[in-house]
Amino acid sequence: MLIRSKAPLRLGLAGGGTDISTYYNKYGGFVLNVTIDMYAYCTIEPTETGTVEFISADMNKKESFPSAEKLPPTGTLALHTGIYNRIISDYVKKPLSFKMTTYSDAPAGSGLGSSSTMVVAIIKAFEEWLNLPFGEYDIASLAYKIEREDIGLAGGKQDQYAATFGGFNFMEFYENERVIVNPLRLKRWIRNELESSLVLFYTGVSRESANIIKEQIQHTEKGDTKNMQSMHELKNQAVIMKEALLKGDFKGFSDCLLQGWIAKKNAAASISNSFLDELYQYALDNGAESAKISGAGGGGFMMIYCNPCNKIPLINALKEKQGMVLTPTFTETGTQAWTIYNN
Repeated sequence: MLIRSKAPLRLGLAGGGTDISTYYNKYGGFVLNVTIDMYAYCTIEPTETGTVEFISADMNKKESFPSAEKLPPTGTLALHTGIYNRIISDYVKKPLSFKMTTYSDAPAGSGLGSSSTMVVAIIKAFEEWLNLPFGEYDIASLAYKIEREDIGLAGGKQDQYAATFGGFNFMEFYENERVIVNPLRLKRWIRNELESSLVLFYTGVSRESANIIKEQIQHTEKGDTKNMQSMHELKNQAVIMKEALLKGDFKGFSDCLLQGWIAKKNAAASISNSFLDELYQYALDNGAESAKISGAGGGGFMMIYCNPCNKIPLINALKEKQGMVLTPTFTETGTQAWTIYNN
C-alpha cells in the first residue's frame, strides 16, 4: 500500500506580511493569494521494519530512526520529524513504521510558500493513511502550529491556508487565531486574462524567509512608524486588489502590484537589494508593466505582470539573465491525497 498526497504552491498577490501574528493580533491582517500548478509531494509506504525513514528527494537528504513515540527534533529534516511528533502525540498515541519520500516543484527559499506547503502535504498524507478527522481549517491550523510553535520557524500564516484550500482566496487574520478564508468567484475570462499576463522569473537567489520576517517582527513590536505605515498600506492594497480582480480591472491590479511592492520594501531593509532592483527595472524596460517578489522578499521568484502581447519578448529578454522563466497556471483545488493498493 502507498499513500500519496500533494499540495499546491501559491503566489502572494497582495497583503503578504500582514499575516504575521505580531501585526494581525493588533490590527487584523488581509492577504490575497492564488495557488498555481506547482506542488509539494509526499508518499508514505507503511512498513514492518520498526523504523521511520524520511527521504527528501529534492534536497538529497535522508534520515532514519527506530520507531518511537517521539523522534529527536534536531535532525536535518526538522519539518518531517516535527510533523510526526505532533501526529503521534495528539492523535495516534503509538509509534509508526514507514518510509516517507517528499519532493517539491520549487526550490527552498523560492517565495512560493514551499516549506509550509510541504507541511500541508505531509499532514494530508497522514490524514489519508490514518483516517484522521481533519477539515480544511484543521489541516491549515495544525500546519501553522507545527511550524511556528513546535519547530520555532518565524513566518506568516497565509501559506498553510493557501495550500490547504487552493484557488483564489481573500484571507482575514485576527487575534485569538481566528482565520476566515473567502474564496473569490472570479469570472472565467478574468482568470484567463490574468493567467495570460503573468510571468514568473526565478532570480537564482534562495533566501531564508525567516530572517526577513524576524526583521519585520522586530519593527512591528517596536511600533516603528515607517514600518507600520507600510504594513497598513499592504493590508489596504489587498482590499483594493480584490475589488480590481472581481471587476476585471487589470490596470487597477497592476497599480496594486506596484504599490504593494513599494510598501513591502519599506517594511524591512532586507526585502530588496540592488540586484533585485536592477532586475525589476530590467523587466520594466522589456515589456513588464509591474512586478513584485513573491513571498517574504530578498530573492526567490519575481512575479511579473505584462500585456499578453508582450509576453514572449519579455520571456526572451529574461532568458538572457540566465534565470528560470515559468508561466504559471492557476489551480482551483487545494491539498489532495489518495491510496494505491496494488503496488
